[in-house]
Amino acid sequence: MNIEVLESIPIVFIFAGIAILMLAFGEVGYRIGERRRTCQDTEAPTSLGPMVGGVLGMLAFILAVTFSMAASQHDLRKQNVLEEANSIGTAYLRSDLIDKTYGTEVKRLLREYVNVRLNAASGSDLNTALAKSVEIHNLLWTQVSSAARENPGTNSSLVIQSINDVIDMHEKRVTGALRNRIPVSVWLALFAIIALTMITIGTQVGLSCKRRLIAMIPLILAFAVLVTLVVDLNRPQSGLITVGQQSMANLKSSMGGDTK
Repeated sequence: MNIEVLESIPIVFIFAGIAILMLAFGEVGYRIGERRRTCQDTEAPTSLGPMVGGVLGMLAFILAVTFSMAASQHDLRKQNVLEEANSIGTAYLRSDLIDKTYGTEVKRLLREYVNVRLNAASGSDLNTALAKSVEIHNLLWTQVSSAARENPGTNSSLVIQSINDVIDMHEKRVTGALRNRIPVSVWLALFAIIALTMITIGTQVGLSCKRRLIAMIPLILAFAVLVTLVVDLNRPQSGLITVGQQSMANLKSSMGGDTK
């Protein structure tokens, strides 16, 4: 499954696609019920009532599970942004503890690094941003390790530890944003239960001899909104709900200097 292709689809189209898919499954169920109905048999639609309630309950449960997963991952990503801003800010301040020749370059690299992170979050090419981040990591490490060899001591150790924290936070953010997603198996279970639910409801409507589209459409739209919300939460920076970068923006302002 190509995640980048899926995330390039506008969230409005995803909502429309989910709603149309649910309507299609409901229509399939209606056709099944229509073929098997006997309008004189008033017991048939009623007998499906408990089954409809059961599948609706299962759908509500799986939606609650997926929403909880997506919301917790979204909160983790927000926390990671704050932690990264703090680690970069600490490294920036501690760079004053080493020789000015190295400290000035470390500060410049950290300002550039913040720009790279903000640009990546705002929609620039992600692969390029990740490669640039790793390149800056190597340059930072070269500077602080050279400073430590030239003047070993507590101050150098503190700066090295800060840069190491910055590098560690990179992997933490990448993992949270790109790898910690709702598993494909959960998505398959969700859409399977959606299909079964809509087919069952459609069958009940088909057996009742009365097509209640007015009642079906609000139900479909409501569930489509909920599923779309889960999808949006699962996409860190490409939907309507994004991870705020205010902490990084504030850090950039506090650093000052040439951040280009």
